[in-house]
Amino acid sequence: MSPTPTIAVIGAGAFGGWTALYLLRHGARVTLVDAWGPGNSRASSGGETRILRATYGPKPQYVCMAARALQLWKENESRWNQKLFHPAGMLWMAGAGDAFEQASLPLLREAGVAFDELTSAAARQRFPQINFESVNWCIWERNAGFLPARRNCRTVVEHFVAEGGTYRESSAAPGAIPGNEMRPLTLSGGTSLTADYYVFACGPWLGKLFPDVIGNLIRPTRQELFFFGVPAGSSQYSEAHMPAWIDHSLGPIWYGIPAHDGRGFKAGDDTRGAPFDPTSGDRTPSADAARAVRAYVEFRFPGLKGAPVVETRVCQYEQTPDENFIIDRHPAAANVWFLGGGSGHGYKHGPAIGELMAQLLLGHKPLDPFFRLSGARFSVPVPASAGSPPLL
Repeated sequence: MSPTPTIAVIGAGAFGGWTALYLLRHGARVTLVDAWGPGNSRASSGGETRILRATYGPKPQYVCMAARALQLWKENESRWNQKLFHPAGMLWMAGAGDAFEQASLPLLREAGVAFDELTSAAARQRFPQINFESVNWCIWERNAGFLPARRNCRTVVEHFVAEGGTYRESSAAPGAIPGNEMRPLTLSGGTSLTADYYVFACGPWLGKLFPDVIGNLIRPTRQELFFFGVPAGSSQYSEAHMPAWIDHSLGPIWYGIPAHDGRGFKAGDDTRGAPFDPTSGDRTPSADAARAVRAYVEFRFPGLKGAPVVETRVCQYEQTPDENFIIDRHPAAANVWFLGGGSGHGYKHGPAIGELMAQLLLGHKPLDPFFRLSGARFSVPVPASAGSPPLL
């Protein structure tokens, strides 16, 4: 590797933007490319807010990564003197089947995450605006909260450029691979981009760009979100008195984020939706989803009965079969890395992913088999085209 390698990062979302920034800080010359810009409406990293929490059941990789990510969000917030993280806390509501929550507890302790176990009665006393029917107990992550998503994506790219990186708004197509290395990328407008290394952090488009290697191992799914208007003059549903929350007590996993920045009280169903085209898919919300989320919100938050829907979003998850990230080299090109498969929970990890990718690519850390494409992880053959069939 040359003393100052040139690296192209394709995709300026949470994974790509932070990766470009940390590669730059580790001494590389970096060009970041995105087709529609950081935090755009088609991106998985777009939208208003994302939860930052470390409760992850029996997966220590993500517990540790979330704890490290929180440190880095705060470090960069201080470094830039810009608000990136809102420490509203995070409440995980457990039902009768609480194996996931029980498995989380020792890992949270081991990672040094500050949390309390609350009975439903204790949770009700702390958060009287929530109806805790069907909730057996809760995990209360005191230092968790939420992140302004699209705004932070833009902020990261702005500081990447300010610190010496190059940003280009352009679509990019992979170069040919004669031998063991990828040749220059083709950009929109007929231009090209040459680098020593290429990192493809293209979210839901990664399978389409690499149909023979990734293909259906990343499957975009349609996800609908709704923002409810809160009572005038009331702060009980704002971040001052309301945490981010995930409700695991009713079958479907519901989640939400307190009212913030005039956007209303956010709620959504975490159930994986239908296959979705992130480029041309219709982002009009469905009446069925609107009815379901209203019924849930009015049950769990009685004070919002009859609250108007003030905004909606249709976004996508970029789902892998096991819901874990893909971080690996291209099997036929030593100078190409894949970074994706956020699966609806990737955003919070952005700075930790960026730090990790800089360490991996610049030779300071071995690759964790947990995130690799190879081995026993995917027991199905990788198809020759992306498409949108049922989840593998």
